[in-house]
Amino acid sequence: MSGGVDSSVAALLLKRQGYKTVGLTMKLWSPPATSGASGSTGESCDADDPEKTCCTVDSAMDAKRVCDQLGIPHYTLDMQDDFEERVIRPFHEAYLHGETPNPCVNCNSFVKWDALWQRARAIGADCIATGHYAATVSEGADGREAKDAYTYILRADPLKDQSYFLWGIPPESLAKTLFPLAALSKPEVRALALEAGLRTAAKGESQDICFVPKGDYREVVAARALVEGVRIPEGMFIGPDGEDLGPHRGVPFYTVGQRKGLGIATGEPLFVRKIDPASNTVTLGRREDLYSNAFAADRFNGFGPEWTSRECLVQYRYRSPAVPAWVEKDEGDRVRVTLREPGFCVAPGQSAVFYDGNRLLGGARIREVLS
Repeated sequence: MSGGVDSSVAALLLKRQGYKTVGLTMKLWSPPATSGASGSTGESCDADDPEKTCCTVDSAMDAKRVCDQLGIPHYTLDMQDDFEERVIRPFHEAYLHGETPNPCVNCNSFVKWDALWQRARAIGADCIATGHYAATVSEGADGREAKDAYTYILRADPLKDQSYFLWGIPPESLAKTLFPLAALSKPEVRALALEAGLRTAAKGESQDICFVPKGDYREVVAARALVEGVRIPEGMFIGPDGEDLGPHRGVPFYTVGQRKGLGIATGEPLFVRKIDPASNTVTLGRREDLYSNAFAADRFNGFGPEWTSRECLVQYRYRSPAVPAWVEKDEGDRVRVTLREPGFCVAPGQSAVFYDGNRLLGGARIREVLS
């Protein structure tokens, strides 16, 4: 329970359904009291920022008060070490390597449905539940109910669907997962909270990454590099025709598809097309240069029966629609994705999530644009 309205209503619904419910809040990181690169993770954040609705002392207290209202136990778990090693450090390292990471996927895959689930089982829990907007269904290999069924994630309310961030959940954990908000919209969730008199009913949503103040990842990466003595060297911009366009600030400060904030004038709109940390270059291109036909991905995690290749829909950015593609399993956890039509702005580090209609088949982390 983050202290927000979604997890509050999830607990409310579980209690009403007769589950013996326990509220767990994860203490994931410690915002320093003052701005600066300090604290266990090296980020800077105002701990009293009124726009922050998660990962604060007030949010943890909101979760506890909701549990008190519902008459269920509440515990706060110190999971800062897990969060540091599985989310924050990979986040920083990804930017240093020219990638655009998705920390929410790592948090779900390695913290909530791994470390947290292990602790929940230790206190005797049969299931784990969250306030995500998603659903699950269990089916046999032939698509019908069966004793030995596979569990899949389904998309929820299109305006709030969060299935894209859940592809990394281990299948065995997914089978023990409940999504109480599966059939609800955000207005319906708020209405239930208001009806029940929950203190979180009108609470705003957290839009930023919890450990990134004001959404500015560059400030966070620079602060941590300074604390750890990591030098971020300047490099060169390369133009769409191979020409030098002048120096850039450093590889971590740019993302594929970026247009604004490049600090150069070329007389035409240019976008970041490729980031190469080995040569410390950032290649720019025209909009038409940012379309790709195929890419390689790793860390594949799938639901349902094993398969080696198949036609499906792939969503390679959270704000992008799912598009037709051919996916082939490669060695180990790698896959090759061939788009039926060129896709705009495929970025290494982001997630490629595979769907059959509204059913999530699995996902992987984009590693390299192939063509």
